[in-house]
Amino acid sequence: MSKLEKLCFSFASALTFHYLCTQNYQKDMETLQIKDKKFAVSIPEAEILKQVKRVAGEINRDLAGSEPVFLAILNGSFIFAADLMREIELSAQISFVKLASYVGTSSTGSVCEMIGLNVDISGRDVVVVEDIVDSGLTMKYVTEMLAKYNPRSISICTLLLKPGNLKVDLDIPYKCFSIPNDFILGYGLDYDGYGRNTRDIYTVVE
Repeated sequence: MSKLEKLCFSFASALTFHYLCTQNYQKDMETLQIKDKKFAVSIPEAEILKQVKRVAGEINRDLAGSEPVFLAILNGSFIFAADLMREIELSAQISFVKLASYVGTSSTGSVCEMIGLNVDISGRDVVVVEDIVDSGLTMKYVTEMLAKYNPRSISICTLLLKPGNLKVDLDIPYKCFSIPNDFILGYGLDYDGYGRNTRDIYTVVE
């Protein structure tokens, strides 16, 4: 293969790769196209970080003198948990646990066994960090499971809450935003695996 042919081949390969990448993910300043859905910015990054800092301040105040354990629910909470922990001034630990609850754009309402709890929480103040509380069924399951380990307290900290969708009574002392029953993504939340890496939060528009 000549140098010219190699150059043309490399250029064609690059174009093909770019095309495949953009089929599932296309973004401009205010909207985001992922697969068959279009999203628009609903909560900008600056407002998210402002509320994360506020919530962290409340945790610092309420748990002063404690050494809490933060349990972040994967996958959606990983960015929220990271930014939250940067604002926590307490001596604290964090662990990441995995559940199976969300598929596509809606909650199935079913959960599986909690995986990844590798910290002794007996007698400890536990803060469960979640990306979004929708029906509340997942959080109810999580708190009931954690209670078996005899922690001193269990608190829920969520980035987003859909109060109109709650099917169970939950005490949620720490929340950044209450939102309507819209499908959203970004800042850790996804649509079929895409969109977690966006800095803003987006709401589906079509």
